[in-house]
Amino acid sequence: MDTNDYIEIFLDESNEHLQAVNDQLLKLEKQSDDLSIVDEIFRSAHTLKGMAATMGYEDIASLTHNMENVLDKIRNSSLHVTTEVIDVTFTAVEALEEMVESIAGGNTGKKDVTDLIARLEAIENGKQPEESKEPVAAKEALESLDLDEYQLTVLDQAKEQGFEAYQMEVVLDEGCILKAARAYMVVEAVEQHGEIIKTSPTVEELEAGEVDRFSLIVLTKSPAADVKQSVHKVSEVESADISLYVAVKEEAAPATEEIAATTEEAQTEQKEETQKAVTSKTIRVNLERIDDLMNLFEEVVIDRSRLEDLASEIKNDALQETVEHMSRVSEDMQSLILTMRMVPVEQVFNRFPRMVRGLAKDLNKNLDLDIIGAETELDRTVIDEIGDPLVHLIRNSIDHGIESPEERKKAGKAEKGSLTLRAFHSGNHVFIEMEDDGAGINREKVAAKAIQNGVLTEAQLEKLSDQEVNELILASGFSTAETVSDISGRGVGLDVVKSKIESLGGKLSIESTQGKGSKFSIQLPLTLSILSTLLVDVSEEIYAIPLSSIIETLMLEEKEIMDAHGQRVIDFRGNIIPVVSLRKVFDVEESTTKDSSIQPIVVVKKGNKLTGILVDSFIGQKEVVLKSLGAYLKDVFAISGATILGDGRVALILDPNALVK
Repeated sequence: MDTNDYIEIFLDESNEHLQAVNDQLLKLEKQSDDLSIVDEIFRSAHTLKGMAATMGYEDIASLTHNMENVLDKIRNSSLHVTTEVIDVTFTAVEALEEMVESIAGGNTGKKDVTDLIARLEAIENGKQPEESKEPVAAKEALESLDLDEYQLTVLDQAKEQGFEAYQMEVVLDEGCILKAARAYMVVEAVEQHGEIIKTSPTVEELEAGEVDRFSLIVLTKSPAADVKQSVHKVSEVESADISLYVAVKEEAAPATEEIAATTEEAQTEQKEETQKAVTSKTIRVNLERIDDLMNLFEEVVIDRSRLEDLASEIKNDALQETVEHMSRVSEDMQSLILTMRMVPVEQVFNRFPRMVRGLAKDLNKNLDLDIIGAETELDRTVIDEIGDPLVHLIRNSIDHGIESPEERKKAGKAEKGSLTLRAFHSGNHVFIEMEDDGAGINREKVAAKAIQNGVLTEAQLEKLSDQEVNELILASGFSTAETVSDISGRGVGLDVVKSKIESLGGKLSIESTQGKGSKFSIQLPLTLSILSTLLVDVSEEIYAIPLSSIIETLMLEEKEIMDAHGQRVIDFRGNIIPVVSLRKVFDVEESTTKDSSIQPIVVVKKGNKLTGILVDSFIGQKEVVLKSLGAYLKDVFAISGATILGDGRVALILDPNALVK
């Protein structure tokens, strides 16, 4: 059998089964007596084993076979679910994910899983699972260190700023007594030249003092010889080899979108176990083709708008009827094309529960992760890029935000912390918020660090609001961490997160109350190229307001608009909401023909907040193509892009979120 024909199907189904195992394991940890959950995990593991065996991936088949044996004992009540059993199974799932990723990159998917298999066999035989006895110092001693996706992003951004990445292998003298102290001195010497983004073994293991050999990766602008010389100045260092770090980054399989083809079962045994399986009819289309289709359709929308204008001018019944039919058909096509690109953020969010569980355990913290709005849809290209920034924000929150149970108890809080991840639509944007009930941002600590780094003077700092001080932590290289940690990024700071979000056309903002918690809010464009809008007129200038942001349009008399504390407001259905004049926002000259006694107002929303936008007149509803203003005009206040109307004129598209007070 030519297995190459089935690789795409194998990868998709393997990822689905691994995600199912991951989700069910988290449930099992909380409901250890529910054997129906064990049955679900067993079914997914058995199916994965069958597929892997059929495709010839022996390491995956062998590892899942041993997972099956443990699960079988649990569902037969001859083995109880314990934290150790869950931990080892999670480790096995992580190894399986790595092997599947390797196959996606065009590799064989091989991995040394003998240690994991031994630990699973120990559980199966009723013994306590043990960690590998191999000395930690000997692991990966002379091999290139692996970086995760976030660290690779940090590395790429640093190189753009002129930094170079070096890998250093350090060996301490055989007679060295204070190994932890020597390792600390080496790390400190290297950090004089730049930022360390990875150590192997971890910082915690170095501090334990059992390691006489370790590796690290440093980002620096200093020559390699200078870094090496600094390390050799530390006594009891036997050798320090340094070389340029070359990232071994596997080539990802081409991004594809599912639309329609038949998948088949791997083998007869698999069919028996997957009674609930449903045959899916899908084919795979490269995302670039869908992008090309979208670009072509944008031109159709512009021409459609022109045809509608011409038909209304010519007033030919047959022509108007044909144009109206073409408009209806093209609107259905447009909806279908846009839907093809949209995927729920659940694809990103579903990896976080396991990560949060592991981090909380490593840091001896107690917390719950609450996910809201996972069904919110976002463009596929943005989904692929937003994962790493969210990973870093969550790590940062757990490491620096959420306090230990003892500290929370002293502060009068519940011992269990809370971390909330939510997503929701607002207009033509998606908001992703990450909120914790931890210690919040310490203004004094941030201020002291800003002054120490020369970012601000004390005089300048006194004039800053709490919000502005909070956003100082987004500055390049800014970190208030007292100790270096692998978990929150080893002091690289949140500037990389901000840069990544801005490169996607989004914004990052921070709200924090000291002692009560912090909220990081990410605003992302839906990247929908075609929008339904309301065209409005302001002194003969035309603006387009996305319909998704509009609650209602009003025609009020001038006397119905009131003043309160220097702000114009109106009574909208029993609520007092602010009013913003579009003419004043964009400094447009007042029209001489406008009837000042009647005030057209568009009521828009952002989350639960409402604001009225004052315009001169309403023109009507229109489907428009969103065009970027380009790099030269980026970050124009309250403008998200422009469009070409049917008569050839250009209209600016408003970003109502920027105008909501």
